[in-house]
Amino acid sequence: MLPARRRRFPLPPRLRMDRPLRHLPAGTPRQKVSDFDLFTLDDIDAAFKNVVTLKYFQNYLLNDKGEGIVIIPHVAGHSLGGTVWKITKDGEDIVYAVDFNHRKERHLKATVLGSVVRPAVLITDAYNALNNQCYKKTQDEDFIDSLVNVLVSNGSVLLPVDTAGRVLELLLILDKVKSPTFILGGYSCYFNNVLPFCLDMLQYWSERDLVYPIYFLTNVSTSTIDYVKSLLEWMSDEIRKSFEENRENAFFLKKVTLIINKEELDKLGDAPKVVLASMASLEVGFSHDIFVDMANEAGNLVLFTEKGQLGTLAHMLQMDPPPRAVKVTMSNRIPLVGDELKAFEEEQVRIKKEEMLKARLVREGGMKDFHGLNAKAFDPVVIDASSSRKSSNAGSHLGGNMDILIHGFVPPPTSVAPRFLLFENTAEWDDFGEIINTDEMMKRGEIDNTLMLGSIEGLDAKIDEDLACLLHDSTPSKIISNEMTVHVKCSLIYMDFEGRSDARSIKSVIAHVAPRKLVLVHGSTEATEHLKIHCAENSKHVYAPKIEETIDVTSDISFYKVQLSENLTSHIMPRKIGELEIAWLDAEVEKEDENLILNPPSSTPPPRRPVLVGDLKLADLKQFLEYNGLQVEFADGALRCGEYITLRKIIVDSSQKGSAGSQQIVIEGPLCEDYYKIRKLLYSQFYML
Repeated sequence: MLPARRRRFPLPPRLRMDRPLRHLPAGTPRQKVSDFDLFTLDDIDAAFKNVVTLKYFQNYLLNDKGEGIVIIPHVAGHSLGGTVWKITKDGEDIVYAVDFNHRKERHLKATVLGSVVRPAVLITDAYNALNNQCYKKTQDEDFIDSLVNVLVSNGSVLLPVDTAGRVLELLLILDKVKSPTFILGGYSCYFNNVLPFCLDMLQYWSERDLVYPIYFLTNVSTSTIDYVKSLLEWMSDEIRKSFEENRENAFFLKKVTLIINKEELDKLGDAPKVVLASMASLEVGFSHDIFVDMANEAGNLVLFTEKGQLGTLAHMLQMDPPPRAVKVTMSNRIPLVGDELKAFEEEQVRIKKEEMLKARLVREGGMKDFHGLNAKAFDPVVIDASSSRKSSNAGSHLGGNMDILIHGFVPPPTSVAPRFLLFENTAEWDDFGEIINTDEMMKRGEIDNTLMLGSIEGLDAKIDEDLACLLHDSTPSKIISNEMTVHVKCSLIYMDFEGRSDARSIKSVIAHVAPRKLVLVHGSTEATEHLKIHCAENSKHVYAPKIEETIDVTSDISFYKVQLSENLTSHIMPRKIGELEIAWLDAEVEKEDENLILNPPSSTPPPRRPVLVGDLKLADLKQFLEYNGLQVEFADGALRCGEYITLRKIIVDSSQKGSAGSQQIVIEGPLCEDYYKIRKLLYSQFYML
């Protein structure tokens, strides 16, 4: 996930920074193939207002219902801003680690999941549990080789990608190793201490003088890269150091051309080129249209860098063997003409009239009359003078009572509203004049501001509408769809650039983290079962819940929050130990209104033996006794003091399996002067409770 403070990434560009477009532009993928109305940019703004911005390793305490829970984000390494979440409650850790990467990449750090040890629960995915990856260097070389083999044969390459996720790594691969001069000038400073690798790539590319164009085609390609240039603090250490020391931004792309429409590609015709186009699923977007154009040519290549989601065209083409022909739906948006255009305009006029009528009635405070307009428009209204007197501060700027002046005439029974209003000035006065009602002034100020803002917004909306008409085609249109069969003659290759850990790494990380309970999600049935069997050999608590299945991973250790009563705290005598205070506590637990209260015991507690708190090594004790004038030496694992006294360290309780047990220091020897002196010195090195 991306940092929350970086808004709308990646989203269509806005005409103005302070006012978003009311609807998604017509150039977006969904709008081209359907009448997309699920949400607007205003809905996205409203969602982002609820986002709390966090930095990596920042502790955030939840409030209200989440009181007592601390969440800490850690680097995941999968995508820019990708996060492994550590959730702490009652001293126990729950780690949510889905889509993490153990390998450092060009623009991302490796995950820090390996630094987490023995959490109560680890929730991770089995997405790549059956896949193993080759070395990063070999993977990059195979990727470039695949492109070169097609380009030198006068073919073109299509890479269906996302708009702003894993495509950033692909852009750096294609942009930073394409030219020999750039390798020496920028690539070596981009990778610290990798000069041998750069020299290998220099020789590799010097044998191929490649000048083929590379295009990054999405609706937001330019705004995406401009935005990423400001996110260097979230990237790898090499990128940050390169910018801090040399002011070199890795995303000033020199070899990749950013375009936002397909017309520029059409100008090249069948010339060899590499195109990174959205979307990765091939269902909609530029990649969908380019695939239809390129699929019939045997010399072209469609290179998938991530697994296609089930049910998409990309998933179908990645099957083994791939289909020779596929059915695709081609949708185009065409302008309305004739009777359809006339009907659309009439409907828009009707809608605008209704909106204007509602807005006018709301401003006049007549919304209630609007709802009952049809039923009560012609009903006579009888005014009862005896009950007509009422207090109405809103109806008078003087703040007095409003009534009907009936002196000299009688209101007819069919009167709808008072004809002559009577205002009684009931304002209060003091030595300085009339006392101002601040609440009334604030209300009137809000009404004036609303009216003024409405007029400004009307003009502002008109400006936005004019700009939108210039940048986006606002002509009334409709969607025309037709299904066609595409014969797949081009080559199809899948290479794993998803940025996720493979099977070996997942198993190694889980073994190192060693959670008490493990939950596996987000993986195929085969991959999940394989990883579950592997982890069950070392852990008894491994869960693989199905969709909508609920599991209980409550800890075996119970924690209770208790409150100490005032009578109990007054009898406690704490001892300061370092920065802490420790005391014995004898109490009885009582429950009051769902709270546990500790009160003083009703009977006298049994006496306690003194306890020495602290940890002292025999080597330190030897040095301390020698400093106090005693002759001390080690003999058979014990500390011999003088002629008669011996100090030994023994294990008292080691019954539990895997436990080191508690340790005690035993003084052996006769009750002589040295015995009491050594015991006194020994006690001085501990805290006694």
